[in-house]
Amino acid sequence: MIRLLVRRLLTGLATVFFIVTATFLAVHWVPGDPLLQDKGQAPEVRAQLIHEYGLDQPLGVQYGVYLRKLARGDFGISFTQQNRSVNDIIREHFPVSATLGLLALALATLGGILLGSISALRRGRAADQATRLAVILGISVPSFVFAAILQYGVSELNQRAGMTVLPVGGWGTAAHLLLPSLVLGLGTLAFLTRLMRSSLLEVITQDHVRTARAKGLSERQVFWSHQLRNALLPVITTLGPAVAALTTGGFVVESVFAIPGLGRYFVQAVQQLDYTVILGLTVFYGTFLVLMVVAIDLVYAWVDPRIRWEHHG
Repeated sequence: MIRLLVRRLLTGLATVFFIVTATFLAVHWVPGDPLLQDKGQAPEVRAQLIHEYGLDQPLGVQYGVYLRKLARGDFGISFTQQNRSVNDIIREHFPVSATLGLLALALATLGGILLGSISALRRGRAADQATRLAVILGISVPSFVFAAILQYGVSELNQRAGMTVLPVGGWGTAAHLLLPSLVLGLGTLAFLTRLMRSSLLEVITQDHVRTARAKGLSERQVFWSHQLRNALLPVITTLGPAVAALTTGGFVVESVFAIPGLGRYFVQAVQQLDYTVILGLTVFYGTFLVLMVVAIDLVYAWVDPRIRWEHHG
């Protein structure tokens, strides 16, 4: 297990280094000037800002300076938000994105396992066909379309009820979490449902399941003891990227529902060509994704001991 952890961490470190390098080069090669947001800026002020941010240095020097700061955990100062560091943006707004993402992940995971199991156990019946249709819609329809439909439906409900049954946007209460977390998790829910269905259908036909039935175990015992655990293994492998994507990647959902999370600031940074915010949030997201993948790999190895023996071989 220790060798597996070290190997995964070294691979993750190399991946993060590639993300940092690729993102740094990309933002500096994109046409545009982040210091031209203020059209009335005096030339001497502009020259001072260029020197302060180190933009007058060769690209290689800028890259070295950024790596040294990054090694200390310093993501830099925003170009467009006066005297505000990227670390402060992450510290203040990541909890919002994480709260929304974790709730979306919980809904998607529980719903995916439940619907996938029902679909597999009722294969060919009405429940299976309805679930497969819902999965196709959930995967193919963009999240902003679902968001618009739900917002319209809830607005009509609020209007007819003469009161706010559910808020259609904003942040601050538990009620504000319901719609955006549902929209954010729909795509993942549909994917996990399909994955769970196919995995369970494969497990159902295996020899150990037939042997369990031959021993006289009830269908409930067979399902919980022999089918579900083995069918969950492929689902577990997808949870690492899903955790990172849902907790930091709900850019569209956060914008549509006016949620003050990291996604909102990333979109603003791209629009304003704020180098440090784009770099900081991308590196933070990439590192978080790598850590989640490593964590899920270890969980997978714990659930299925064969993984550990394969790496020792």
